[in-house]
Parts: sequence; C-alpha cells; structure tokens
Amino acid sequence: MSLVIDFCNYNQRNKKPAATLPSETDSACSNIPSLLETMAGVLSPPLYLFIGFIFICGLLKVLQLSWKKKKLLRTFKHFPGPPSHWFFGNSGQVIQSDEFNKNMEWAGKYPYGYPRWFGGFAASLVVHHPDYAKTIFGRGDPKSMITYRFLLPWIGKGLLVLDGPKWFQHRRLLTPGFHYDILKPYIAQIADSTKVMLDKWKKLIAKDDMTSVEMFEHVSLMTLDSIMKCAFTSQSSNQTCRELDHYIKAVYDLTYLVSQRVRNLLYRNDLIYSYTSAGRLFLKACRLAHKHTEKVIEERKKSFREEGELKKIQKKRSLDFLDILLSAKDENGVGLSKEDLRAEVDTFMFEGHDTTASGISWLLYAMAQNPEHQQRCREEIKETLGDRDTVQWDDLGKMPYITMCIKESLRLYPPVPGVGRQLSKPVTFSDGRILPEGATVFISIYCIHRNPSIWEDPEQ
Repeated sequence: MSLVIDFCNYNQRNKKPAATLPSETDSACSNIPSLLETMAGVLSPPLYLFIGFIFICGLLKVLQLSWKKKKLLRTFKHFPGPPSHWFFGNSGQVIQSDEFNKNMEWAGKYPYGYPRWFGGFAASLVVHHPDYAKTIFGRGDPKSMITYRFLLPWIGKGLLVLDGPKWFQHRRLLTPGFHYDILKPYIAQIADSTKVMLDKWKKLIAKDDMTSVEMFEHVSLMTLDSIMKCAFTSQSSNQTCRELDHYIKAVYDLTYLVSQRVRNLLYRNDLIYSYTSAGRLFLKACRLAHKHTEKVIEERKKSFREEGELKKIQKKRSLDFLDILLSAKDENGVGLSKEDLRAEVDTFMFEGHDTTASGISWLLYAMAQNPEHQQRCREEIKETLGDRDTVQWDDLGKMPYITMCIKESLRLYPPVPGVGRQLSKPVTFSDGRILPEGATVFISIYCIHRNPSIWEDPEQ
C-alpha cells in the first residue's frame, strides 16, 4: 500500500500525464482514501489496544528491572567488586575455560567476598573466606534456587534441592540406609567393580597404538556400577551395559547444559530456552536419564511383589537405599509420592556416582602430577594388604598417608566447587558488614580451599 501511495505522489510531483500510467494504477490511487478509511475503521482499535498493551507491559518490565537493580545495588553497597556491564553484568569478563582462574583473581582483589553479577539484574555475594562461610553455614537459610532450579526438570525435588520440613522428613526417612553396619559389606562390592575397571584398562594399554586412556568415562561407569550394586541391589556388572553408556552420556550432556545455562543470560528464561537447540537437547537427555531410573524403580517394585511382604525381604538381606524409599512411611503411615520417589532416585543415582567419579579422577590426576606421593601411597597399600588383593573395611583406618592425599586432592579439586544460600533474615559478618534478608550468597568452596591467607603454598 505504501508503495502505491509513494508512486502516486511521485507522479504528481513530476506532473506525468495520466495517459502514461496504466488505468489500474489510476484506479488504485483514486480508491486509496476510501480504503484507508475502511482499514482505520476495522483494524485500528484492536491494533491500538495491542500496541498499547505491549507498551504497558514493556514499561512495567523496565520499571520492575530498574527497581530490582536499585535494590541489588543497595544490598551490596558495602561490598566492592569487579566492575560490571549494566546489562551483561560480569558475564563478558569470564571465559568458560578460565572461570576458576578469574574467580581466584577477583578473590585476591576483594577480601572475604565480592558481588558477582549474572547479567545486569541478578547478583550474589561470592564468599571465599572460611570466616564468612562459617557464618552462613551456621544458619538455617534455604538453598538458593538461582542454579538449582535448572536441575529440577532432571532430578526433581530430592534432598539436594529440598529445604525446610520436607527436607527433614526425607532426611529422617533415608538415614537408616547409610548406617555403618549397612555400609561395611559394600566394600567388597566396590572392590569387585574396581577390578572390572582395572581389567578393562589392562586390555586397553596392551594395544600397541594406545598411548593414553581417557579415565573419566571408565571411572564414571565404575562408580555407577557401585551405586547400582550397593544402593539399588543390582546383581550384575553394569560396566559393559550399553544402556548405562547412554545414561552416562545423558549425565555428561545434562551437567554441561546446566552449567551453560547458568552463564547464558537468554537461556535463563524457561520459554526462550525451550525453543533453543540446547533446550531440546536438555529435554532429550532428561528423558534418557528418567528412563533408566524408572526402570530401576519398576524392577524393584516387581521384586517386592514377587518376594512378598517386607518382612520376608528383611530376613534375606539388609534394606538398601531403594528398599527404604519404597517402604518408608511417615508418622501418619503415608509413604513417598511417585514424584518424591523418582526425585530421590534421580538425585542419588546422579550424585552417588558422578560426584564420586569426579573426585576419584582428580585424585588420579593429582597422583600423576606428584609421582613421589603416588609411590608412598602404593607402598602403604602394599604394607596394609600384605598377600591380599582386596581392601577390607578394617583396612581403611590403617592408611593415613593415602587418606591425607585423598583429602588434599579434594581440597585442590572439590567435586562441588560451590553452594548457594538465600538469606531468610539479615546477617552480620565477622568484620561488621551486613547483608539484608533476601540476598543470595554463594560460598566458593574452590576459592576457600586455595585462599593464600589460610593455606601456605595453596597450589601445592
């Protein structure tokens, strides 16, 4: 329509004879006023309403973000930190592969803690000193959902995410599954899983073209095999099962996608994320992970029906983690819902193998970097075991040097590098600085473990 109008105006300005124009154009130009009147009468009111609605929504959102920004600036006014962009926050200053080094750099500049901006309208106080961490951990503040909410479609609301009365209820129900008397027989099962992994490594390194072995996947399969045997009473080795390969791959994808989503400002919106390729991949990986855990639950329910009442199971063996979940009842005789049951299984299936695999893999890395310590650990284990080739429960207290090395590796490479809390009431730190209710605090375990004011030569 605008092209027709412009063409007619151009014709009038240059006084072209009407005879030189096609009759259709003349007709179009002559009908423009009536056509515009018709469009104005039919389209304008709803169009104006729509434009007005969009404008009002945009204005309200701008006002909301402006108010939120001012509130956050007031919250962290006593805590200097790295300069941030008004919209992107500190995101542009952090390279994915160098995030920990950047955090250490900031920790060196700003003692005890500094505000970290995740975009222009979300921030938390990053704590990197044990005095501050002690203050926060000494309270009962709920976990911050800034990051945890991205895990909910995957692991649900299990112990990792829960807080308050429901957390205490689940914790009380599950505690019997981790009594020492139940854990002792697991040593033999874990040793069997480890032997399977070592046999696989022997075959790999025997190949002429094998110069290195990617350990993390093998270690992950070993720890998953262990948790399946110990917590879910799986009777067979799972390290050669293709289904578990798919589950491990799904866990890799999910952990990477969650960390990616935390860093990406646009991905934080659920609607936008669901339409991205990363969002679709996340949902696909969730379905694969849930398929595995649901199969484990259904197989155990089937064995419950086949074995009969719970008393018959108790005569055969101690209750494992999944037995306790399926038979747990609160004071009113109510068991866990289907959603709660799957959330706890998803949580322990993931946390029970992935975090442990990370810790073991970093320990092997640290040993490789320090062969003199590796040799001392080897000698201690040989002295403890003697002619045996399997570690037993009583051996664990007889290996102080390897215990120190494990703890030191966990200091340098903590599998969980940080945790978050949402303040339920104001907090006053040891140096007198105050954070108000509602503020988010991120305790950087990684930075605390490398704080040079606490550790002499912290990188060693």
